[in-house]
Amino acid sequence: EVQLVESGGDSVPTGGSLRLSCSASGLPFEEFDMGWYRQGPRAECELVSSVSTDGRTDYVPSVTGRFTISRDNAKNTVALQMNSLQPEDTAVYYCAARRPGGSWECSYESNYWGLGTQVTVSS
Repeated sequence: EVQLVESGGDSVPTGGSLRLSCSASGLPFEEFDMGWYRQGPRAECELVSSVSTDGRTDYVPSVTGRFTISRDNAKNTVALQMNSLQPEDTAVYYCAARRPGGSWECSYESNYWGLGTQVTVSS
């Protein structure tokens, strides 16, 4: 059984930092692209960042320069370092695993998802 377990969510003031972590089990981690999604108060789904099997990273423009994604294949973990947090970053953050060549569309059913961790940024 594939399991993705997120941790690290918290409530922080504007300008604060958080580090989210996702621990994966039940899948060949090094063979999957990994990503972080978020779902905000209006329930919109957004792919925040992704890292491919060969380490290429991608970010949504609103977090570029503030967030950093990284993976550790030896530990089967993927992290999201979030700096200079803003109230608009408030959301539930989800870890996801995608087979290379698949889709990062939120509705794509072949991806694996964690249960999410809440990030709240107060103004």
